[in-house]
Amino acid sequence: MRILGVDPGTQRTGAGIIEASGSRYQMVHAETIKIPETLPIEGKLHFIFNRLSEIIREYRPQVLALENIFYSKNIRSMLKIGEARACAMLAASQHSLNVVEYLPTRVKKAVSSNGRAGKGQVQEMVRMLLNLKTSPEQDAADALAVAICHGHYGQFQELVARQSPGHPAKGIPGARASRWAGVRGA
Repeated sequence: MRILGVDPGTQRTGAGIIEASGSRYQMVHAETIKIPETLPIEGKLHFIFNRLSEIIREYRPQVLALENIFYSKNIRSMLKIGEARACAMLAASQHSLNVVEYLPTRVKKAVSSNGRAGKGQVQEMVRMLLNLKTSPEQDAADALAVAICHGHYGQFQELVARQSPGHPAKGIPGARASRWAGVRGA
């Protein structure tokens, strides 16, 4: 299964694709999408949407995994992340991909066994889990971490989805799934 992980932002968006075969993962693609600062917000969002759509067309993942939005005292920052997340979800919808969201603590725990791991620790663990010679850029590593998280929990999620199609993420702590070809979620 190919999993596209996205770490959304309006300055930089991380995108990482892994091939998951059981508990074995191989990196297929990773990049940090650097959004031109001179663009107005609508141009930045269009840029993110277009690049993610290109990645989906080129690498053909089966699912898009995102971190669920987290609480922050900086409301403006949260809104911008939300807008970038919406671009990723729309790109997934355009290509009929399922969208699955995980709590940030679940993502960190999936790659480092520590739900409060720092960015550097996550980056190093992603390098080790994917057997890479060098660590990917921080945003790309965060995106790969989300993809790995889905690789860890995705098989269980598919089992639950088959047993209870109305609630594909029911029973998975820290996960929420949506089938965008009909918008439903838990």
